Amino acid sequence: MKSSKVLNVILDYFLMTVGSVIFCMAWTSFLIPNGLASGGLTGLCTIIQYGTGIPVGLTYPIINVILLILGFLSLGKAFGFKTIYVIALTSLLFDLLPKFPQLEVMMDEKFLVALVGATLESIGIGLVLLRGGSTGGTDIIAMMINKYWPVSPGRVYLYTDIFIISSLLFVPDKGLVDLIYAFVVMLGFSFGIDFVLLGNKSS
Repeated sequence: MKSSKVLNVILDYFLMTVGSVIFCMAWTSFLIPNGLASGGLTGLCTIIQYGTGIPVGLTYPIINVILLILGFLSLGKAFGFKTIYVIALTSLLFDLLPKFPQLEVMMDEKFLVALVGATLESIGIGLVLLRGGSTGGTDIIAMMINKYWPVSPGRVYLYTDIFIISSLLFVPDKGLVDLIYAFVVMLGFSFGIDFVLLGNKSS
């Protein structure tokens, strides 16, 4: 392998690592400590934590492993090592970062928390996607559904996010206000990821 290719691979994994850290810190430093949620697998795991006390660091890797197995059975070798690396790293980070409470940022203004969390999440995921990786979760669900039914991935993301966020209403001490903030995070992430991936082309 030429040195330029080696450097490019190193850069890929470096940026995916940075992106994974930013993505996880968006949740463990801002959203979760302030009681906010959103869509996606991380949002689902966060809601499970709010409702049962089972930490994201436990449910996130378990559900992702199950989805990976289903994905391999359904799609074959559709997942590269980069995706497996990112899933393993983010699973480790979701378990490790909450052990450092000094990283938590408590804020009274939840709308600001939602915007900061969405911005950091979009930057983190954007870096991962730009280098050919994926955090798994609903990405795998979208790929499996799209293989067997003529439903676009975008619609799958939308429907699953609405379902996940709506489940907040079944969690004790959570209500309509929490639902609204979760949708703010989801919309902020949607616009943010478009900007990271497409830049001015999205405007």
